[in-house]
Amino acid sequence: MKFGQEARVCVIGAGPSGIAAAKHCLQAGLTNLVVYDKNSEVGGNWVYSDDVGHSSVYETAHIISSKRWSQYHDFPMPEHYPDYPSHRLLKEYFQSYARHFGLEPFIQFNTEVVNAEENADQTWTLTLHDGRVEVFDHLIVCNGHHWNPRYPDYPGEFSGEILHSHYYRTHLPFKGKRVLVIGGGNSACDIAVDVARHAAFTAISMRRGYYIIPKIVFGEPPDVANARLRFLPRRVRQYLNFVIWWLTTGGNERYGLQKPQHGILEVHPTLNSDLLQRLRHGDIVPRVDIERYEGNTVVFKDGQRDEFDVIIAATGYIITHPFFDKRLIDFSEGDVPLYLRVFHPKHPSLYFVGLVQPQGCIWPLADTQAQLVANRILGTWQPPADMEARIAQELETMRRLYKSAARHTVEVEYHEYQRQLLQEVPKNAPNWNGVRLPRAQQMEAVGD
Repeated sequence: MKFGQEARVCVIGAGPSGIAAAKHCLQAGLTNLVVYDKNSEVGGNWVYSDDVGHSSVYETAHIISSKRWSQYHDFPMPEHYPDYPSHRLLKEYFQSYARHFGLEPFIQFNTEVVNAEENADQTWTLTLHDGRVEVFDHLIVCNGHHWNPRYPDYPGEFSGEILHSHYYRTHLPFKGKRVLVIGGGNSACDIAVDVARHAAFTAISMRRGYYIIPKIVFGEPPDVANARLRFLPRRVRQYLNFVIWWLTTGGNERYGLQKPQHGILEVHPTLNSDLLQRLRHGDIVPRVDIERYEGNTVVFKDGQRDEFDVIIAATGYIITHPFFDKRLIDFSEGDVPLYLRVFHPKHPSLYFVGLVQPQGCIWPLADTQAQLVANRILGTWQPPADMEARIAQELETMRRLYKSAARHTVEVEYHEYQRQLLQEVPKNAPNWNGVRLPRAQQMEAVGD
């Protein structure tokens, strides 16, 4: 394993996190670089296609964080973009980023990594789908974590159609049907709203109470408003966020939804203004968690029974790295023991960029993660000697702050986590064309 500009580096994935990783490698002079992506163009999950593949994006999808807090640090989104860009605009943005920083010559599209094996000298041997075998000094994994569906498990059998939200593209196949959407996250709410436009009957089943946050609060996106509170203690921020939510919605009971039994910052946020309106219009009917299936009838835990033609399960994803032997790396269940959610204590030449679920947008965080990884490979940053102890502390903090759930194993609070990353970036870190962004400007870019 080599460090420095002679090191050979592989990035798996040319989605938003992968292109950030590639950009920072080139910025650090790590030009012996290859990016493998099994798709045909830059964009990862944000490349919409009618044919179901890696992407989970549906036709009406828009980002749930604001443009202001979703852009890379040194590549702002165009001024004409709205507060919440569509998947079409986001794909355009990512592809413009790749062109601007000259990443395309380093990307091999339509190339899948089928196996990644660590060698005795801590290099990595990668086997590709076409039989090629390549060896790299460092491996940066950016394959995303919203592509391997997690299905719910309820007693009984449903005689209608069940599909995961990953396979949902448009409301057209559900016209005139009775549809149940399972879930209280962003995809569940978006899909319920979309389906309700043409379905004969639409219900949404939530296993607990969620805070459904409007996408515009007091005239601006919630993350813009929340950024002004970031210096306050967490308990104070949680209280103020709850008050703002209650003032703008009036509470869940007004919509027939269950009352949340947790703090507003203890779960991943759900942003959706349309769902609240559709519930009040009666276009979507709220239901509690499912008790069992009986043919085409769904029995809910409060005794309510409804017949459905289709169930759409928006129940999340399993963190999956199919190219690793599970005995080496398996984050599909339980904790994700990585320092700063990036560095593995037992595999010093392996890095994960974008393996976080932020209360905010992932891309600026992946940007800073990638900068730190590039400096590690360059040799200008060293991980702490007590990495395992720090990982244990990070995991304990996560358990204390967030409600126990599969989706929260990689949860982070945007501003706090960005601050932690920036504190680790060395002062002599290289920047594009040899010009380093002043640290004060870096901190301003992330709102610190």
